[in-house]
Amino acid sequence: MIPFSPPFINDKVIDEVVDSLKSGWITTGPKVKELEQEIKKFSGAKEVLCVNSWTSGAILMLRWLGLKEGDEVVVPAYTYSATALAVYHAGGTPVMVDVTEDFNISIDSIRKAITTKTKAILPVDIAGFPCDYEEIMKLVNEEGVRRLYKAESEVQEKIGRIMVINDAAHSLGATYSEGVRTGNETDIAIFSLHAVKNVTTAEGGAICLNLPEPFKNEKLYKQLRQMSLNCQTKDAFSKSKAGGWRYDITGLGMKINMADINAAIGLAQMRIYPELLKERKRIFDKYNAAFSNEQWAIVPPSVVKGKESSYHIYALRIKDINEEQRDKIIEEIAKAGVAVNVHFIPMPMLTFFKEKGYKIDDYPQAYNNYKGEISLPIYPQLTDSQVDYIIEVVKKSYEVIISQE
Repeated sequence: MIPFSPPFINDKVIDEVVDSLKSGWITTGPKVKELEQEIKKFSGAKEVLCVNSWTSGAILMLRWLGLKEGDEVVVPAYTYSATALAVYHAGGTPVMVDVTEDFNISIDSIRKAITTKTKAILPVDIAGFPCDYEEIMKLVNEEGVRRLYKAESEVQEKIGRIMVINDAAHSLGATYSEGVRTGNETDIAIFSLHAVKNVTTAEGGAICLNLPEPFKNEKLYKQLRQMSLNCQTKDAFSKSKAGGWRYDITGLGMKINMADINAAIGLAQMRIYPELLKERKRIFDKYNAAFSNEQWAIVPPSVVKGKESSYHIYALRIKDINEEQRDKIIEEIAKAGVAVNVHFIPMPMLTFFKEKGYKIDDYPQAYNNYKGEISLPIYPQLTDSQVDYIIEVVKKSYEVIISQE
């Protein structure tokens, strides 16, 4: 059995976790701070705040922006549900738009969706391949788009335009232009550190702050850190010191801090992440070499015009098949002991969003990407022989199902 996406756990990861346990301090403390610094150095972000999930990080930032009922946030229809659910939790309305053949949000669709109610755009780096952020940032700074913008909070007044929050859940380690990594390309970028991600803390997220003047990112980091701890003026680590018991609550915050015991896992992985990325690329390239010559296969984007993937997901697409055929191919692959996945079921196909009035017919490219997509295993522990076996199984499974049609 070849699993789909097990976490990378070696002796260095175990030693880091044990060190946290032996320290006597397992909630937010020095290891969280170390992890923030590692991600900051790696990504080039101005400041990084670690929290307990991507979703809570997005809710925090949208609430900080001042989102309220009636406000709109543009999101792609083709993404995991958390992208839109965070908007609802923050009090706003997600406006879904279609995507392009590279899985990522369509710039033309964003333009058409912008209204006087638009407060933010949440593009998603699907599978780890970055969106076209130069075009997105250019769009929100256009004079006509700025004229449409209606600021209704202090933060919105300060930024003076639609805010761009990169859903970088998949793209830690990706580059969006020559040598420039994701994490510093938009006002805010949020990485996921969930169990299946390239770098994991079991559960977790990292908010990258890159706001323009007159914002002070260092000052904002301190403010947001307090907001992530119920707006308490001292974290538990500071309170635990002799004489440090007194604190205050200064606002309505959230309890979404990351714990040191979790940060320890990600900290050990971040220290060797360039090596882990190379291993992911090794597997991605082997898949590409095997499937590029197959008439029925569409290989996912990896390196295009200075942008390079983080190689998080290998999103293979099968040409000219329907959902039922795709599902049968997956069943055939499973018989051979290989676990695969599908990324993603477009949000308008899910019950919650259908009941909100979203219809998949309005997002033809999202559906077209989905109906033939099969995500193959890609993680550093896979050997070349295992990858060769996966390739053989996928090809045979395709032939078995198509020959039956």
